[in-house]
Amino acid sequence: MATFNLQDSPGHLLRRAQQYADDLYKGEVGGDGPTPRQFAVLHTVSKDEGLSQTDLVRRTGIDRSTLADMIARLTKKGLLARQRTKTDARANAVKLTAAGKKMLSSAENKVLKAEDQALSMLPKTQQAQFLKALKSYAEALDKIEAEQMAPRRQPAAATKKAATKKAPAKKRVTKKAPAKKVAAKKAPAKKAPAKKRATKKR
Repeated sequence: MATFNLQDSPGHLLRRAQQYADDLYKGEVGGDGPTPRQFAVLHTVSKDEGLSQTDLVRRTGIDRSTLADMIARLTKKGLLARQRTKTDARANAVKLTAAGKKMLSSAENKVLKAEDQALSMLPKTQQAQFLKALKSYAEALDKIEAEQMAPRRQPAAATKKAATKKAPAKKRVTKKAPAKKVAAKKAPAKKAPAKKRATKKR
């Protein structure tokens, strides 16, 4: 049985790298700027305004409930604006406001600086390979999420079977045997009282 080794744990190593990248980000962007996820949303919207929230889930990798909460907060802050899409009245299209564009512009160079510092932990000869591995990992996650979000299709055989439903079987009527008539018992005939035999007087 394999034994757990913390130094070989991909989850532990990824969390360490993520924590360091977050610290660098906060040090450059500061508390007044967007969080890493907020920056990802603002940047993605700036590249293609009018995206729906479902599109943003696919492009940022942020789960649906978290993204919906983020967009609500960014809209409340006046950084994003929402409106119903033309193709689907139930979906919201998102675009940057003037304030959102300004925040994104002021944060972009700081984010680039933090990213460079994060990569500088590795020799330049390893940086490209490291990024390639991270992209491959992200693409594998995208594929899984796309499969989960896609509507499930029934197998052709199952669809055909469902289309040709068998008519419900007719219930077989079982004839009931005629009820036997219970013969009514005749009351015994009453016997006429015996006549008294007259005795002759002698």
